[in-house]
Amino acid sequence: MLTKAMYEGNYKALIQDIVVLKESLIIAAIFTHTKITEEDLPEGDEVRMCVEMDRLFNRFKNEERTEGIETGKLSTLETLLKVKLGSISRSLEEQLSNTSIEQLDELTVNIFNINSEEDVMKLLH
Repeated sequence: MLTKAMYEGNYKALIQDIVVLKESLIIAAIFTHTKITEEDLPEGDEVRMCVEMDRLFNRFKNEERTEGIETGKLSTLETLLKVKLGSISRSLEEQLSNTSIEQLDELTVNIFNINSEEDVMKLLH
């Protein structure tokens, strides 16, 4: 029933709180191009489709938000370093892109103590 509704574009049938086999949740994820892992799947053989899809979409939305914050912090720090040092090397840009959010925060807090790329590297290690 669920798969048929998806193929037919019967979205009213999809928003009902349907109890389905876990495999149907996996199929729905495939149809919607939602990447799920074994940890994303609920326990048991049957699941409440709407509840589980909402949970998955909310988790992905939170991950995207966190990713956006990290990207913003990295971009801001690179801009600050370029202003402070005049420029930064490609090597340092790559190092910063592989740096944890905590280290980016530490570098940002210490921006006034940084006078060279070596200072950045000391703070990273």
